[in-house]
Amino acid sequence: MSESTQNFLQLLGRVLLSVIFIVAGIRKALSFAASVAYMAKNGVPLTEPLAVAAIALEIGGGLMLLFGWKTRYIAIVLAIFVAVITPIFHAFWTFEAAALPNQLNHFLKNLCVIGGMLYVAVSGPGKYSIDGNRK
Repeated sequence: MSESTQNFLQLLGRVLLSVIFIVAGIRKALSFAASVAYMAKNGVPLTEPLAVAAIALEIGGGLMLLFGWKTRYIAIVLAIFVAVITPIFHAFWTFEAAALPNQLNHFLKNLCVIGGMLYVAVSGPGKYSIDGNRK
């Protein structure tokens, strides 16, 4: 694979991975009361401050990933965040048969996101990034 293709694919990968975090953070912010209620329903304590923290991490971390700023660090932070929240919000083994497939899909999707974040943490942001332009 040529270096220019590799650089482009690293950029595309970061863009695609960042979308899920940015959109999730914006959706939580726009429906803050519903987000807090959903967190409370799932047994999360301190729902309002943790919802604000999740919004900040998802939007801020997503933008950091998008632009490739402190990329390896934020990829690890986002991987840990997703690893923590996945069994809380997508514990598919606790759902009724009708809801189980959807929750299993979310659980597996989140495992893929964690894998993507770990891959970014190891491979770095690529040339087309703030970090890549500092070299």
